[in-house]
Amino acid sequence: MSAVLLPYQQAWMADRSPVKVVEKSRRIGLSWAEAAMATLEAARQNNGQDSWYLGYSQDMAQEFIRDCAFWVRHFQFAASAAEEVVVEDEGNDILAYRIHFASGKRITALSSSPRNLRGKQGRVIIDEAAFHPDLGELLKAAFALLIWGGTVSVISTHFGTDNPFNELVQDVREGRKPYSLHRITFDDAVEQGLCRRIFEGTGRQWSPQAQAQWVEEIRTIYRPNDAEELDCIPSNSSGAYLTRALIESRMTAQAPVLRYTCAQGFEQQPDAVREAHAQEFLEFAVDPVLEKLPRSARASVGMDFGRSGDLSVLVPLLEGAALEREAPFILEMRNVPFRQQEQIVFWICDRLPRFTFGAFDARGNGQYLAEVAMQRYGSHSVAQVMLSQNWYLENMPRMKAALEDGTLKSLPKDRDILDDLRAITVLKGIPRIPEGKTKSGAQQRHGDAAVALCLAWFASAQGGGAIEYMEVPRREVGRMTGW
Repeated sequence: MSAVLLPYQQAWMADRSPVKVVEKSRRIGLSWAEAAMATLEAARQNNGQDSWYLGYSQDMAQEFIRDCAFWVRHFQFAASAAEEVVVEDEGNDILAYRIHFASGKRITALSSSPRNLRGKQGRVIIDEAAFHPDLGELLKAAFALLIWGGTVSVISTHFGTDNPFNELVQDVREGRKPYSLHRITFDDAVEQGLCRRIFEGTGRQWSPQAQAQWVEEIRTIYRPNDAEELDCIPSNSSGAYLTRALIESRMTAQAPVLRYTCAQGFEQQPDAVREAHAQEFLEFAVDPVLEKLPRSARASVGMDFGRSGDLSVLVPLLEGAALEREAPFILEMRNVPFRQQEQIVFWICDRLPRFTFGAFDARGNGQYLAEVAMQRYGSHSVAQVMLSQNWYLENMPRMKAALEDGTLKSLPKDRDILDDLRAITVLKGIPRIPEGKTKSGAQQRHGDAAVALCLAWFASAQGGGAIEYMEVPRREVGRMTGW
């Protein structure tokens, strides 16, 4: 027998964060799962909690109480029948709906006026938060219940980019608010069994073909607003992600961009020739920059990998005493053989002050360098990152927030770096580098520095201790391994 609740509903119920927020598709049954949670909480004999449901309409309040009544019967809890009650709201009589439990607790569904939460205790459920007339004041009133151990659940589809709900979501995603955040698109729900469950409930025969047809029917109903209604993409959320003014405000001419380019056929040169060529670049171009770095800072790095087409870009970030980060330089490598990229990256990381963490692009050919970096510095100090839409969704907003508040305060002042950061585009609600190449002068680029900077910011937030690295002579390695 299949579980009553689908995986995303179970994950929502299992999240016991004091404040949790979900951006979701329409009609995926999340309010129904929240009704189950409210019923379980109210029925607990010890330490149970009241639940206060606030929808933006009377119909929503009635629907929620009906869902709770279903769960009362399903769980076979002792509770009164749902009743209508009148709540006085500063001279206005407000109709509310309530269920009393044998535990002494209750579930009440009422209007969205912030005044209705005064003096209350327990759980607050704000449904379709984007459509409430004064979400800010409502949240302020709801948060007062946290003091006595209550919780706040904020549930909604989107209603535009400038809506307070979307601003709340972005604040959580950027790390400005310490709340739990869920994202459930229509496709997520279908993949986890929504269509099967609906077909079971309506007596239809499920098949992959029937599901595909049903999905297209639903999308046809919501077009041209299906992106917002089903895919969690607030309207008007496309275009450039970072403004030129913001990027330039964080740039300084004191930080150089170091570029190392190898000629075609360089990979065919003998090992000694290639190593000497790279070493000369390191000693004459990189070492003078490293010598000037403050030894008290903590260093982390991010690297986007490229070999014959895209660039490899290494971005170090130094963290000062006030926790601000700055990039003292950026290294770009074009057409550099794998072994020389390894040689250059290790040489730099070994000499950075108090190197603590590195995040390496592990897609495709980058997987080699990411793996050997992990082997050199340890799995607790190197992240092998498989860049994905979800990774961008989680980490690009945090990098943007750091640029905006000055925590990420200093980048090299360079046209190519500016162009790469401006290449970040919001595609279907996700800030990322779009497919396809761009040109900067005669050189091909693909937002490489932007990806490396985001990886570096991610790395700088991982913590960890300074890596004390000392190379073991080859003969000692042989002795220890028995070779």
